[in-house]
Amino acid sequence: MLAAALPTRAAPQDLKKPGAEPGKAEAESGDGVGRYCANIAPVAIEARIAWQTKRLNELDAQIKRRIAELDAKEAEARDWVSKREDMLKKAGDDIVAIYSKMQPEAASAQLIAMDDVSAAAILSKLNPRAASAILNEMDAARAAKLTDLISGAAKSANAAAPAPEPQPTAAQPAPADGNKS
Repeated sequence: MLAAALPTRAAPQDLKKPGAEPGKAEAESGDGVGRYCANIAPVAIEARIAWQTKRLNELDAQIKRRIAELDAKEAEARDWVSKREDMLKKAGDDIVAIYSKMQPEAASAQLIAMDDVSAAAILSKLNPRAASAILNEMDAARAAKLTDLISGAAKSANAAAPAPEPQPTAAQPAPADGNKS
């Protein structure tokens, strides 16, 4: 009997309110969660919008800095290009002056060693008398090719003419059946 007289801890299921229904207790606790979510949602949305706005402003500042850097690089590149073009123009004029003062035989030998485009560019800048003397010292095929490049005929002829078909050579044997294929 002594055990019945001693106070004991109540089990959790014994702590329920007398007369309380189990479904109602769950609804009340779910209702509290719903109310909490409903109350915190506007604050969470405002915080997210504030964070996104801050991040967008940071990114906007980064983009503006990068654009300014790129504009500076573009201006620097344009400056270098203009300096390079001035140098090439001056060098081109200087080279033309050198070739115009050379003996036709020596100038012809130099131009033969150059690529076609460079040689044609130099010849086109020379006065006609000097250019004709230099071309006269070259072999006829090379002089004709350079003249075509200068006149632009080579480009238009290559664009308009179809590729030549391969010609059969004498070393190819005739087909054994006698038919041409």
